[in-house]
This record gives sequence, structure tokens and C-alpha cells, in this order.
Amino acid sequence: MIVVTGATGNVGRVLVGLLAEAGEETVAVSRRPQLAGLPAGVRGAQADVGNAASMRPVLEGADALFVLLGGELNSRGESPSALLDVARDTGVKRVVLLSSQLNSTRPESRSHARLREFEAAVRGSGLDFTILRPGGFASNAFAWAESVRTKRTVFAPFADVALPVVDPADIAGVAVAALREDGHAGRTYELTGPEAISPRQQAGVISEALGEAVAFVELSREEARAEMARFMPPEVIDGTLDVLGVPLSAEQQVSLDVQTVLRRPASPFAAWAERNLPAFR
Repeated sequence: MIVVTGATGNVGRVLVGLLAEAGEETVAVSRRPQLAGLPAGVRGAQADVGNAASMRPVLEGADALFVLLGGELNSRGESPSALLDVARDTGVKRVVLLSSQLNSTRPESRSHARLREFEAAVRGSGLDFTILRPGGFASNAFAWAESVRTKRTVFAPFADVALPVVDPADIAGVAVAALREDGHAGRTYELTGPEAISPRQQAGVISEALGEAVAFVELSREEARAEMARFMPPEVIDGTLDVLGVPLSAEQQVSLDVQTVLRRPASPFAAWAERNLPAFR
């Protein structure tokens, strides 16, 4: 049995579906009391990955655990060791942690201190572990969906700074391999898309997929900060803007880890845009 936390997000939702397709007994965990739209055969469970006691009954009988921190769990909560202790006590043998590329490129970043704590706990747990460190998500473009629908315009900072954004479906695919297959224990995978692409270029891809012109308006850093403050904690905003606007060379490099694990090239932004086009219509 495989337990997936963060089962309603961009990665978790796809991961649950892939595991179900593979015939794995899967438990989808969310803090919500009910999970709608789960694949046939998948059991939903209400629990909180930040509350180890709530996870204990969910983990009974599980072989593997996918750990994804969401929302405030990225900044505070009980010791990560509490969750890993419960996992080990209930018989879990394998854990896959969704972390971040910034833990290698910017190891002193305040915004990712919590994820660094989880990485250390996973490494010291005694369980077989795999750590996934994706760069920026292609799905961050959902932030433009409303303005594209209503104004056929993308508003974003750093118009021509390119980063190799990764399709969340590729992250889920790598997670499936790490959860189900031998050979991934002790590995840390950096996950990116196949090429660096700028916000202006992403807007062009969306425009082509829609078959309609989509304008691009470049925001200043201060304008972007004000917009991000509506949905991001203050301690995360400046670090995010630094990555988007002044990325390190390592953050602009394409990793081949997706291709190595999945035995196919990583999906381009265009594939993500085509698959999610209804959000922009």
C-alpha cells in the first residue's frame, strides 16, 4: 500500500492517478474531510502530514509514503522526525520527499529551512528514501489564467529571464518510480523541464495553443511583490523574486534526471499548456 500526502495538489493528484493506473493500493491523504474525484479503487483519508498522530492510522499497513508539505507546513509545525518515527513504527519501508531545488542552489534560504529539516530527518530515518528537488513548476502559469481569460494578457515580472520549468506530471512520474521500483534509495533527483523558457515565451506558447493573440505586460519587481503578497507569505516573496529575476547559473541549467528515471525526455512547457488549455480559454 502506498500513502500519498498532498493528494489534491498539482503533483499529488497526478501521482494518485498514476499509482491507481499501475494497480497499486493507494491512500490519498488530505486535510479536507472529503476528497472528490478520486480514481476507482483509491481510498481517501483525512489526516495532516504535520500531525504525526493523525497519520498513524493511515500508515498502518503501508509500504511506502510520499511526503508533500503544503501551505503553512512549509514554515512551521512539529518536528519532522515525529512523522518519520510513526512511518517506521507502522512498517513503512520507503519514503519519497518532495523538496526543492533551492536546497542545493541556495542552502541558506530562510524560506526553505523547513524543507531542509525534512530532508535531514528523511536521511536519518533509517528508511529507504528518495528526495525530489524540482525547480520552478510549469503550473505556476495558472496564476495568469484569469487575466488570459478576461484580458488575453499575461502580467509578469522578468519577461526575458528563462528557467527550465518542470511539468508537475513529470514530478509525479518520477515519484511513482521511486515509490514502486528498487534502485532509487538514497538518491536525490533534481527535476527540470527540457529547456529554459522565459515568461514572455510561455505567454507565446499559451497564445499559440489558444490560437489567439495574448499580450505580455512586464511588471516591475515592486509590482510583482505586491501581487504575490496576496497569496504568499512575506518571507517567501523576496527569495522567489530573486530566483525569477536573478537566477544562479545552476537554476538555469537543464537536469537530465527526469529523462534518466522515466526513460523519455522531460515534457516541454507546450505540453503542459495544451493539457491545461481549458483554464485559459
